Amino acid sequence: MLVTADVHGPVRVIDADTLDVGGVRVRLHAIDAPEMDQTCVTEHGAAFACGRWVTDQVRARFEGRMATCARVDMDRHGRTVAKCHVEGVDIGEEVVSAGWAFAYRRYGMDYDLDEKAAYVADRGLHGFRLQSPAQFRQTRAKGRIPPDPGCRIKGNISKNGQIFHVPGQDFYERTGINEARGERWFCSEAQAVQAGWRPARR
Repeated sequence: MLVTADVHGPVRVIDADTLDVGGVRVRLHAIDAPEMDQTCVTEHGAAFACGRWVTDQVRARFEGRMATCARVDMDRHGRTVAKCHVEGVDIGEEVVSAGWAFAYRRYGMDYDLDEKAAYVADRGLHGFRLQSPAQFRQTRAKGRIPPDPGCRIKGNISKNGQIFHVPGQDFYERTGINEARGERWFCSEAQAVQAGWRPARR
């Protein structure tokens, strides 16, 4: 049930499911979009920065527009969770319909049919292979499970330099990848070597 406290103001897009509206940080209700640093894989197997791409699409559509948001809840990060409209257009509905985000059914079925229609039409993210944003967040927090099952090689940085570990090696399971430190996941040994990493000895 909607709480009767509205937020009004111009939109500043943080990412595809998070906005600042009139200075208030708003998480759009019942949708989930890729994180800014999340990548997808094209049908040809190429990595694609889909998190940044969907953010750019939402920014082009809604940045600077005047929005009214009806608060639904507060999340654990202290953000207002809300349904927002611009000139009668439900932002969440449009974002999911365009394939820039997914229906977050855990929190509501509001956009279930919109996502299904986007999937059938192969719109936006539905043309790529990717983890669900929730799985990506969980993986990133742990740093030990590859975000893409096809790119399982761990490019670790230690006092011994840039070393990559492949599944089955002694230190593979215990090695965590921290992308903020410049560590990386690789899809092949050749890719790792080309990027400047050397293979682990065991």
